[in-house]
Amino acid sequence: MKKFITVITICISVFGLQAQELTSPNGNLEMKFSLKENGTPAYQLFYKGEEVIKTSTLGLELQDDSTSLMNEFEISDTKTSSFDKIWTPVWGEQAKIRNHYNELAVTLDQPSTDRKMIIRFRMFNDGLGFRYEFPQQENLVYFIIKEEHTQFAMTGDHTAYWLPGDYDSQEYDYTTSKLSEISSKFDEAWVGNASQTQFSKSAVQTALMMKTEDGLYINLHEAALKEYSLMNLNLDENSLVFESWLTPDAIGNKGYIQAPAVSPWRTIMVSDDATDILASNITLNLNEPNKIEDTSWIKPMKYVGVWWEMITGKSTWNYTDEFPSVKLGETDFENAEPNGKHGANTAHVKEYIDFAAENGFDGVLVEGWNVGWEDWFGHSKDYVFDFVTPYPDFDVEGIQKYAESKGVQMIMHHETSGAIRNYERHLDTAYQFMNTYDYPAVKSGYVGDIIPRGEHHYGQWAINHFLYAVKKAADYHIMVNAHEAVRPTGLRRTWPNLIGNESARGTEFQAFGGSKPNHVTILPFTRLIGGPMDYTPGIFEMDISKINPDNNSHVNSTLANQLALYVTMYSPLQMAADLPENYKRFPDAFQFIKDVALDWDESKYIEAEPGEYITVARKAKGTENWFVGNVNGTTPRTSKIKLDFLEDGKKYEATIYADAKDADYKTNPQAYKITKKSVISKSTLKLTSAPGGGYAISIFEKE
Repeated sequence: MKKFITVITICISVFGLQAQELTSPNGNLEMKFSLKENGTPAYQLFYKGEEVIKTSTLGLELQDDSTSLMNEFEISDTKTSSFDKIWTPVWGEQAKIRNHYNELAVTLDQPSTDRKMIIRFRMFNDGLGFRYEFPQQENLVYFIIKEEHTQFAMTGDHTAYWLPGDYDSQEYDYTTSKLSEISSKFDEAWVGNASQTQFSKSAVQTALMMKTEDGLYINLHEAALKEYSLMNLNLDENSLVFESWLTPDAIGNKGYIQAPAVSPWRTIMVSDDATDILASNITLNLNEPNKIEDTSWIKPMKYVGVWWEMITGKSTWNYTDEFPSVKLGETDFENAEPNGKHGANTAHVKEYIDFAAENGFDGVLVEGWNVGWEDWFGHSKDYVFDFVTPYPDFDVEGIQKYAESKGVQMIMHHETSGAIRNYERHLDTAYQFMNTYDYPAVKSGYVGDIIPRGEHHYGQWAINHFLYAVKKAADYHIMVNAHEAVRPTGLRRTWPNLIGNESARGTEFQAFGGSKPNHVTILPFTRLIGGPMDYTPGIFEMDISKINPDNNSHVNSTLANQLALYVTMYSPLQMAADLPENYKRFPDAFQFIKDVALDWDESKYIEAEPGEYITVARKAKGTENWFVGNVNGTTPRTSKIKLDFLEDGKKYEATIYADAKDADYKTNPQAYKITKKSVISKSTLKLTSAPGGGYAISIFEKE
């Protein structure tokens, strides 16, 4: 169903001010928009009659412009409409998505400059989205944003689950604190990384998850980020008002705009049930529909790869230790002495291909296959890789033919070393190379400071590149899984070949000292709000010293928790990240990874509390099979889950992979038990999750 209703908005005059109201389709949310006495736009948000966002101002400060788009506005027009339509994603957590909202578009005139700006609000049942629009006009054509001043005024000192504000990195553990404690805990939350830029000790990143003392859940984020800079939030701890803080370019400007243009949507999700935040489709619905006409080549993939052994230090990306530096086209690799630890060699890669074929995996990722890794990082090099020249021990053609004979496809790896300009020079050649050797997907990386020097990972220049690479990949029928790129904001609806992102602290950090055991109970409320994450789960050996004696890191998770991640950390691109030999040690547990689906008809969010636990059930696309995952924080917990999502009258068999009684993420992470039960829609399961633990369940219809 699709309908548009345009009505005349009645402007209520209060002390010379004009106010408009917008409600959600179910009536639970209400937004009030008005102009202050100086003509500054402002809004308030209410949930079930209670104020959620206090009066907050809107506007943009322009470079070298004393008036800017901040005040002196008058309302010249308002339009309201409603929209209700079902659309079908190419892949996702559900087969059909409803896009249902009421809209208010407020046209603002600035008489002193003869300029015009529209603020468009869309109210859904689970939240509000709004953006700035700059229509074509004589007096606002090209302009530079000095700062966007969008406010989110909080009603109290909420509990927040936050990452430090940063122009270059999202790879942090989450800190849980009151809003008023952010600055005092900022240094503790800040940890070193390959590229990062701190700008304020009261700044946090979106998606920001909060909980009020009254049990209300609030999430602040953005949608459809393109041709604009990423938004951080800076908090005034006295007033508890967040204000947008855009990422600057190398000379400090925060956006170059040519009208007509629009900003990204700013989103506020609100509910008194945490599962509503997980189930929300606001981010997707605020993006444009799919622009790829033929999507038959876009297919979810489950893969293994030559990766974890390098992350843990068992093997290396580089082929030789002979050269202090490398220059492509000049360094003689053919006559170099191999270091004996290079993981991406032909014989070893074929072992992974065999393992993938034997266990029903779609693909094999190989990192470190191409020349240049000997001095790839930290030298501010522009020309690091050419993305087509293999090391002497990597037979591109032979591996491709071997993989094809086994029914497996290879996944390409492009590490740019942050040299974006170099990557764009080589992009067509690299994608054509992938087509030639039948690589359907690429994992791209942007480790280190961005080149051109002074640009940031989340500035407008880099954001334009990330989308350019995805669009260019679509021309070659290539799926993209970008690491160290900007966090997703729902663009996968428009460009569904953007099949995955890292853009947060993933499993690799478990080999770099470990992540907090409750990290995975927060990520679905934050990072995954914008899109799927290539978290690379499935680690079975938690003691990294058993892989590399020189690495004493520990994976802070139980084995059952690792299985559950395939359900709770949604992605159409899922890796079984551990070494094949570790899966062979636990074949009964490995069965769940082999069975679990990648694409879904339905998703049910059964129970959730950020930082504490999440339980999700998903129905595999085109089947009657369900998979359930539960991840737990640091407190042991017993949950009772009803299986009322199963079809009445049918019988199923549930295979339960759960923590054993003595399981603990620190002391006994590999303790698990597997049980089988006959279940129906009226069944209830009572299961206990250990600290850092969880459970995974496969439910198959009985024949």
